[in-house]
Amino acid sequence: MARRLGWGVADQGVSSISNFVLGVVVARSLDAASFGAFGLAYVTFGLAISATRGLATDPLLVRFSGARTPAWRRAVAASSATATLCGIVTGVVCILVGLALPPQVGGGFIALGVGLPGLMLQDSLRFAFFSVGEPQRALVNDVVWTVLQFTTLVALVMTGRATEVTCFLAFGGTATLAAGVGLLQCRILPRPRWIRSWVVDHKALGGRYLIENISSAGARQVRMVTLGAVAGLAAVGQVRAAEILMGPFLVMLMGVSQLAVPEASHVLSKAPRRLGRFCFLLGLVVAASAALWGVTITLLLPTGLGSALLGPIWKPASTLVPVVMIGMAAGGLEIGAAAGVRALGAAPRSLVAQLSTAGMYLVGGCVGAYLDGARGSCWGVAVATVLATFVWWYQLRRGLAEYLNETPVVASLSGQPERIPS
Repeated sequence: MARRLGWGVADQGVSSISNFVLGVVVARSLDAASFGAFGLAYVTFGLAISATRGLATDPLLVRFSGARTPAWRRAVAASSATATLCGIVTGVVCILVGLALPPQVGGGFIALGVGLPGLMLQDSLRFAFFSVGEPQRALVNDVVWTVLQFTTLVALVMTGRATEVTCFLAFGGTATLAAGVGLLQCRILPRPRWIRSWVVDHKALGGRYLIENISSAGARQVRMVTLGAVAGLAAVGQVRAAEILMGPFLVMLMGVSQLAVPEASHVLSKAPRRLGRFCFLLGLVVAASAALWGVTITLLLPTGLGSALLGPIWKPASTLVPVVMIGMAAGGLEIGAAAGVRALGAAPRSLVAQLSTAGMYLVGGCVGAYLDGARGSCWGVAVATVLATFVWWYQLRRGLAEYLNETPVVASLSGQPERIPS
């Protein structure tokens, strides 16, 4: 398990480096308001990928984690096709929204929309590798993507053409090339004619996970839009810059979260009574890592590192880092509980917890923005995340108690949910 988690963290490290480089290039190339516009488009990418995972890859992780069986191969073909279709639909929506917005904001949305199909396909293939305990293949694919993206960004900077539009085109274009490499690695082609059966067969999980993921990413989108409307695009840029500074911790956060559900599923199948302990230790490690990294960069930023990375925007962003760190530490504990709830297949409990989390996040982030701009919004989110952690752990305790008492929460562990055409 430690080996698999290590591969997962390494993979997310490479993926986060590519996103970090993208953010740094754009931050140094644009003023604060333009960087805020970039941040709004990037948050929209987060919303699109969260919705896609709810329909395509979350059911794959819950119901098909294990070995490379024929059922798994059919599931990957169906889920990757579903992810690609989601990318096409959301891409068209982004392009239409971008055309309706002012050029300062709309250009980034249009460029994002062009690349979304490839971004969604590449992400779905990564999760296919995670589902069968092969994170090293996902690592190879992300290395390919990072090299391509870094090379393209360097060329844009050297030629003076680095803008939010060209950087988003590089982001999506290189992801599409990496998705092609992923198809060669996986040797499974997406099957569009299986999309309908995939969505129908997994609607009990996929529908709820879709609502969960949209509520989470949607709350973040509304918070950023509200912050921009109340305090200006520069405030959005400051919050985004603070999150970039916490990037190395996000390597662990996202790397662990990608493998947390499959690993929790393994613990549940072998020793159900140890699930709570596993989830607590997992969350504790992530929370401690957040605190450690937050303290580290708080000490390093004044030495000139922050200015070297982000330019003039680093100073206002640095004051937000301790507050963002508190929220991320609480989020680490939340991830442990969420992994347990999803491993149980307790989609109703997961849905209740996620909707509660999204609601508290939205209220905290927006009310905080109204009261004190970027700093107030970060404090509101931190408080909301702490409260949400208690909600997730309550749902895990109740769900595990039901499971141990042999109350059928969901049939997702049987491994026989698919009715995908052969």
